[in-house]
Amino acid sequence: METHNQNIFIALADDQQLFLRSLATLIDGFSGKKVIMEALNGKDLFNQLEVTLQFPHIILIDVNMPVMNGEETALLLSKKYPDVKLVALSMKDDDRTIIKMIKAGCCSYLLKDIHPNELDKALTEINSNGYYNSDTVNKNLRRLLCHDEKELKLTTNEQLFLHHACSDMTYKEIASKMCLSEKTIDGYREAIFVKLNVKSRVGMALEAVRLQLISL
Repeated sequence: METHNQNIFIALADDQQLFLRSLATLIDGFSGKKVIMEALNGKDLFNQLEVTLQFPHIILIDVNMPVMNGEETALLLSKKYPDVKLVALSMKDDDRTIIKMIKAGCCSYLLKDIHPNELDKALTEINSNGYYNSDTVNKNLRRLLCHDEKELKLTTNEQLFLHHACSDMTYKEIASKMCLSEKTIDGYREAIFVKLNVKSRVGMALEAVRLQLISL
């Protein structure tokens, strides 16, 4: 969807009213971006989506909300409105929570303490590319988008490790599952970090999903 000459419309879902209003004000101050919907939970969001005349391009979803939490909201949104880009927003940065939100259909995971400049950049990239991964080094983005098979070639065990790493299993559980030592698993992790040019498990999972190296 081309948005070079029009606003990127954004919806927000967060049960903390002060944060919700502050975030909306912040985003409205970004060039070419406009918040058109503010909801206090997933149910409230769906109610508004049912009657809106202007649909959002991006929806920022708080992970922890009453009535309908972030994971439930993302799952239903991804099924009912597959063209809308979903972004998880939270104070939590633990792997299991992040992986769950990615599995639920979110293309990116942003922390609530994100710098305004990075948030502005993230929203632009999400609208244009369908994802935002702060782990990705910009100078290598073109290579990643080109799906360079030679550089991204994974061994059988690395592929299996990657599949497990994109679940809610701990690295220790993955080692046990694969009947390998934790040191060997650490080696697979570091090798894949290099091949995907990421610095964390979250970045690894996002790139694996985006490059279709795994199917969630």
